[in-house]
Amino acid sequence: MTFDEVIGQKETKERLMQMAEEHRLPHALMFCGPDGCGKMAMALALASYLLGESAMLKKWEHPDLHFSFPIVKPAGATSETKVVCDDFVREWRDMLLASPYFTMDRWLKRIKVANQQAVIFEAESEALIRKLSLKSSQGGYKVVVIWLPERMNVVCANKILKLLEEPPMQTVFLLVSDEPDKLLETIRSRVQRIDMKRIEDHDIEQALTEKRGIADDDAKRIAHLASGSWLRALEALDADNENAEMLELFKTLMRLAYMRNIKDLKTWSEDVAQLGREKQRRMLAYFSRMTRENFMYNFHNADLCYMTAQEEAFARNFAPFVNEHNVIGIAEELEKSMKEIGQNVTPKIVMFDLALNMIMLLKQK
Repeated sequence: MTFDEVIGQKETKERLMQMAEEHRLPHALMFCGPDGCGKMAMALALASYLLGESAMLKKWEHPDLHFSFPIVKPAGATSETKVVCDDFVREWRDMLLASPYFTMDRWLKRIKVANQQAVIFEAESEALIRKLSLKSSQGGYKVVVIWLPERMNVVCANKILKLLEEPPMQTVFLLVSDEPDKLLETIRSRVQRIDMKRIEDHDIEQALTEKRGIADDDAKRIAHLASGSWLRALEALDADNENAEMLELFKTLMRLAYMRNIKDLKTWSEDVAQLGREKQRRMLAYFSRMTRENFMYNFHNADLCYMTAQEEAFARNFAPFVNEHNVIGIAEELEKSMKEIGQNVTPKIVMFDLALNMIMLLKQK
């Protein structure tokens, strides 16, 4: 993969290439930035640049390129079962070949699990230590790409920390993080952080027209809606994307809360409790975005709003109910629910509590 295949992000590309050419590349970089900005794509482009373009890289099978990423234990596994990323490497490579822009949901679907939280286990750090103890097979760099290092368990994180403190010769670690603040401070202090910004609208427009054959006017509308995320741009092209389902769940919650229909809110809570924790977190993040968009819709400035036609149709009537008196309270309630889901609190309790609190919040005008 080349830097040219990364959408936008010209400044970051130039910075990385200059660091490599001037032999100033640190042994550990951490790519951070908003969803869909191309963090993984950039890490893969840098890995390819360091290892040299080859047939092996086209299938991500280079012997000096190692991947670590969140995985799950198979059904029936005990606490003693050791699970490593190599157990899922075929699915991982297939996903990278499909696109370097992806989400946790896409990864979980690829490995055919739903109601589990993916983790990087201790056994993975042990496997990585063994791999890096070997000499480079090609006589150059060894590159380790760690996707979502914040999902390492504590033991794994501490062992990776030791690798970062005393890195093997000619080894470069490329961490790709969505939530860097959740990483150990000692790890954050040993990596150079590369903060990537949202993709510029004109870069998304160009990619849509060149890669997808989208007409100029449509590309411009989708780029605005995407708000700097290539993933959102792709979702906008998909008529059956998950956001349509999320919108219906949002509409149902708000309508039932406004009607104070506790019986049906209980049913709604039980239904969404079956979605699986990863999907529940995405749903709550979507609800947070819709709260923000509905609040901004009241200002009647199209440049401030980022909604699909279907979302805007609902906002025309609902937006007045999200106002300066309750917008912060709604946002905080959604954030609390997302935190509780991440802490493995029973989803039925979390969602029903959210629904009941929404009744009170929508009354505030």
